[in-house]
Amino acid sequence: MESLFKTVALVGRLATPALGEPLRQLGTLLQRRGVRVLLEAQVASEHGITQFEQVQRQDIGEAADAIVVMGGDGTMLSVARLVAPHNIPLIGINQGRLGFMTDIPLHEMEAIVPRILAGESIPEQRILLDTTIIRGSEEIHQSLAFNDVVFSRGSIGSMIEFEIFIDQQFVYSQRSDGLIVSTPTGSTAYALASGGPILQPTVPAISLVPICPQSLSNRPIVVSDTSEVTFLLTRGQDARVYFDNQSDSELREMDRVIIRRYPNTLTILHPLGYNYYDMLRAKLRWGEKLL
Repeated sequence: MESLFKTVALVGRLATPALGEPLRQLGTLLQRRGVRVLLEAQVASEHGITQFEQVQRQDIGEAADAIVVMGGDGTMLSVARLVAPHNIPLIGINQGRLGFMTDIPLHEMEAIVPRILAGESIPEQRILLDTTIIRGSEEIHQSLAFNDVVFSRGSIGSMIEFEIFIDQQFVYSQRSDGLIVSTPTGSTAYALASGGPILQPTVPAISLVPICPQSLSNRPIVVSDTSEVTFLLTRGQDARVYFDNQSDSELREMDRVIIRRYPNTLTILHPLGYNYYDMLRAKLRWGEKLL
């Protein structure tokens, strides 16, 4: 079974000693099948793995044809933002419990991953959000998010006040603890915990979910993924904006934050037989179909 991908990079969750041996096993298996294997340098150092070529994480997008992420959804998020400009598919192996994105169990990886690399897969396109912070007339920060962009009141504790515009049209003003602007991928993360809707991953949409709004009439809304969302902070001390909860930036009053769909989509390769609703039932403990 020949791989369609000649160079495959392996990335593992950091500070996880149990991943050392699975990384060696999978890398060795792929090498025997004629695949050039790259191992993320920090992971290689952490586990003392020397038999594979090493690559810095920031260079993976230019070096590999496909990436296998071993660990959990958090690792998948960080890698996704790095490789989004390069149109490289990701394969997720979950080290512990079933993940929303890392859906291959660790004990099945040696049987499943070679088949996926040989073309026996279900590809799924996921969108990202491209965010720009504007202070006055200057762009001061730009970042990508795969799950969500979250506006928060910060550590002081008082609510923030802001205005929302969709495609330059005023939508509402709000006083709340914050706002979650989520992709369909992120709809099962913080947005779900805050009362937002679950969006099927390929739905072309962006959801806006208030966090503890002062007015109960402020409800989640869903807009087209072609929309431009503008957040204007009108009042708030120590307000911040977070990107996938892995990086953040300070906000000041009258800062504008513009959120658009990123031009590239990210491809996740699922094994044959993958079913999104099976995963939801398992993760959310929904009832099984009655016979």
